Formats: sequence, C-alpha cells, structure tokens
Amino acid sequence: MRLHRNLCFAVIDGLHLIFNEGEYADKVIQQLLKRDKRWGSRDRGFVAETVYTIVRYQRLYAEIADVKAPYHRDDLWRMFAVWATLKGIKLPDWKYFTDTPTRKIKGRFDELSKIRKFKESIPDWIDELGVAELGEAEWTKEIAMQNEQADVILRVNTLKTTKKDLQLKLQSEEIETEFLPNHPSALKLTERANVFRTEAFKNGWFEVQDASSQLVADYLDVKPGMKVVDVCAGAGGKTLHLASLMENKGQLIAMDIYESKLKKLKIRARRNGVHNIEMKVIDSTKPIKKLHGKADRLLIDAPCSGLGVLRRNPDAKWKLEPEFIENIKKTQQEVLEQYSKMVKPGGKMVYATCSVLPSENQKQVDKFLTSEAGKDFTFVKDKKVLAYKSGFDGFYMALLEKNNPN
Repeated sequence: MRLHRNLCFAVIDGLHLIFNEGEYADKVIQQLLKRDKRWGSRDRGFVAETVYTIVRYQRLYAEIADVKAPYHRDDLWRMFAVWATLKGIKLPDWKYFTDTPTRKIKGRFDELSKIRKFKESIPDWIDELGVAELGEAEWTKEIAMQNEQADVILRVNTLKTTKKDLQLKLQSEEIETEFLPNHPSALKLTERANVFRTEAFKNGWFEVQDASSQLVADYLDVKPGMKVVDVCAGAGGKTLHLASLMENKGQLIAMDIYESKLKKLKIRARRNGVHNIEMKVIDSTKPIKKLHGKADRLLIDAPCSGLGVLRRNPDAKWKLEPEFIENIKKTQQEVLEQYSKMVKPGGKMVYATCSVLPSENQKQVDKFLTSEAGKDFTFVKDKKVLAYKSGFDGFYMALLEKNNPN
C-alpha cells in the first residue's frame, strides 16, 4: 500500500479534532470525507478506517510511540507511524517519519500485547470495572470483540418491501447482502458500502440498525392496533421498527427529552412511510402523567454507559468517566420508576440498554421489582447479548408484565 500525502494529512487533522478538541469521531469522519470531491471510495475508506483504528488503539499506540495527551501534530505523526509499521506499510521518506524505530515498535507491541489494558487499549478504570462485573475470562473476550470493526446491518422496512426484494434491489445497485439466522428483518452487507446513496434507502426500504438492536422491538410483542409508547425514542431506530411490526395500525407515541432527536425521527418516519407515530417532547412531568395507565406496551431504551457498542463508538472509551456510570445508574432507576406508570394493567414493558454490565441491566430490573413502583410488575424473561458470542453489539433486554388485579 502506498501512502498518499493528502489522505494522511486528513487522518492527522481528524485525530487532532478527536483527541485534542474532544469532538465525536463519527462527526469528524463525516466532515473529513467531504474534504475532497475527487476521493474515490477506496480513499474515503482509508481515511475513515485509519482514523477509527488509531482512535480504537490510542492507548497502545501512544505508549509505543512514547507520547502523551494532549498530542502535538508531531506526536500524532508518531502514532500514525506506529499504526503503519504494525500494518506492514512501508513509510515514505517524508520528514514526519525520519528516525522511525521500526524494529523497536514491533518489539514494544509484542511486550504490551501481553497486558490487556494496553492490548485492548482501555482506561484502567474501565478494565477494572469490566473484570469486577463480568469476570476475567468473559471480560477479556468481550473487550477484544469490542475492538473489532462492526458489520453493516440493515433492517428491512416491511411496510414497503420484503427482505428478498430488498436484497435483489441492492444487488442491482451492486451491493451484496446475506440473511442472518434468528434476525427476521436483518440483512448483512458482505462488504462495506455507502448504502445511504442507494435508491432503496431514498425510497425508505431499509434503515441501518445493528442486529442486536433489532431484537428489542420484537421482544416487546406488539400487535397492530395497540397503544405503544417508546419513551426514550431518540432519533427513532426502534420506533420505526415498532411501527412496521404494528403494520402502521394503532397509536405509537415517541417521546424524548431532546426535541432535535424527534425532528430527525420525523424525517425518517416520512421516508419510511410511517404515519401512526405521535411525537412528544418530555419537557415536564405532564406528558408522562397524561399517559399513566394507558399503554398496552412500553419500551424504555434507557440511557446507559454504551459499553456494548464500543465497536461503533470507539472514542467513548476516552470520553466516559467513572462518575458518569454512577449517575447513569440513578437515572436508570428514576426512568424505570417514573415511566413504568404509563403501563396499563395486563400491559407489558421492555427495559433495554446497550451495555454489557449487569449493574446497569438485570440488577436494575431486580431493584425495580422490589421497589414501590415495581411491586405490580412480574418478570417474564430477559436476554443478555454479548458481542463476542453473537458477533453483534452488546445489548440487554428484559420483559416485564403489569399484573391485572381482576
């Protein structure tokens, strides 16, 4: 592989924004990819994948390069040289690479690869937390998988098409996909491609949604005609899935504290041909109180640490703080206690997170069931999805039923 100067400069600029300015990796990469209209898909792929890899392995590469944050541009070039050397790429004779100790880099890599927090490139506190919650063996496998690049998974919009027809349509646009067992609406891309430019996407035939995330709406057991509330809807990936499972019939209320996210959902719903969604901003306790005892089904896709989706958000490792985890657990309890009041007797609720930590998952459900707010609920079943076992994102979902006094 030959390194091209303009692509390498884009990578260094991106790393500076992520590491030193605290910007989000996915947003930075979106900006970088618009930099030069002449770049082909291979060029864009190089920029995106190189930035993501160096973000993933920041701790390891910085240790090998012997540099510390905040990084000067020369430090970022040294980290880039580590990445290139470990990939077996011949470094060109640019001034940034003079005196790169190639052999020393490989030796340091072999040494540090024996220590998990360097090998998997995670802060000490996350490593300790993972071991405490999942045990040494399980955590070692899980965090290794969280450093693998995630597959691109699509969810077919059954309001507009079938999985087979979507597959054929994408094939006609030179995108190959395969079915996934146990994921009825999923198609997996056999190799990465920009699916957002396809005719099929513009026509609302699919959304990009990880296979684990697709299990959540199915778990809620919705039927056409029901009154369903998705209370932490965000930009609505699961809301849209619920709408297709409800066949556009009944009432689907999407709620969130951020109006900007619901606006994105509105645009997506239009493209998906979904018209049974009503959007409500949670700007006070009123919208929740109005729905007390009214919902046949409630989805609480709770805010969480996101430790199950590090493959998609590798910079989150460096943005998370221990205090955040403690605070988010309190938020999860409050959300369960407050929002569960919307479920009517005989109704069902799913509590879900994209975390792999039991303290955010089954322990939160157990705590809720012994609380005043949870005493009328019965635990039905739960599902723990670990990335190293499934090959997809880490997720948790629990189904609870509200007792019918009759």
